[in-house]
Amino acid sequence: MNPFGDGRLYRSGDVVRFLPDGNLEFLGRVDNQVKIRGFRIELEEIEQSIRIHNAVSDAVVTLHEDSDGDKRLCAYLALKEPNSLAVNDLRNFLKARLPVHMLPGSWMILDSLPMMPNGKVDRRALPAPDGERPQVESNFIAPRTPTEELLARIWGSVLKLDQVGIHDNFFELGGHSLMAARVFSELQRKLNVELNLVDIFSAPTIAELADMICQREAEHEQDDALISLLSELDELSDEQASRRLAEELRTVSLASV
Repeated sequence: MNPFGDGRLYRSGDVVRFLPDGNLEFLGRVDNQVKIRGFRIELEEIEQSIRIHNAVSDAVVTLHEDSDGDKRLCAYLALKEPNSLAVNDLRNFLKARLPVHMLPGSWMILDSLPMMPNGKVDRRALPAPDGERPQVESNFIAPRTPTEELLARIWGSVLKLDQVGIHDNFFELGGHSLMAARVFSELQRKLNVELNLVDIFSAPTIAELADMICQREAEHEQDDALISLLSELDELSDEQASRRLAEELRTVSLASV
C-alpha cells in the first residue's frame, strides 16, 4: 500500500524497510532483476544462457555503474579449459539467444569465480571492469588520419576504453544508444559537418564514420564554393559573368582529367 497516495511505490521482489523517521529505504531485490535503459532484466537469465556454451564452466553477470552514472552489464566467466573461447565467439553465441539490450557490454574471463563459504559467488569480490579493449572480431588498427584520431579519442572517452581500433564496431565494444548520443553530441561540437544520430548506427566503425564525415565535408566545401561563385557572378556584367563562368568550367574540367 502506498502511504503517500495512489500508485505503486515498489514492484514484487523489491526489498524495502521503514526507517525510524518513517521514510522508506530501498534495499535491493530478492532476485537478481535490474533495470537498465528502461528495460527490466533478470541477470540469471543471461547467466544461464552463457553457461549453455560447452566451453564455459561458470558465469555471473552484474550491473556496473560508472562514476558518471552510466550503467552496463558486465559478464564474468570461468572456462573449462584456458584460452578455449574468445569473447567475440561467445557474444555471437548469445546474439542468437538474447535480445540486444540483454547482451553484456563488458566481459572478463577469470581463472575462477570468487566464492563465499556458502558456495555462492562473492559478487563484491569481482574485479571492476578495466579499460582494456575487449576481444572483438577485428584486429586492432590504429587511426591513420586526424579525423580517425578524433573519433578514437571520443569513442575511448565515452566507452571508457584506453584503445579503440578503426575497424572496431562501436556496439561490439559495449556501446549503446545513449552512448551513441554522447558521441554524436561531441562530434557536433568539434566538427563543422552535418551529421545525424542515425549515422553512427549505419557507420558503426571509426573507418566508416570517418569516410562519411570526409564526404560530408567535401560536399559542404562544394556548396560554399558554389555560393561564393554565385555571389561573384551577381556583381559582374553579363559579359564578365560569362567569361568568369567559362573560366570556372575549364578549371573544373581540368581537375576531373
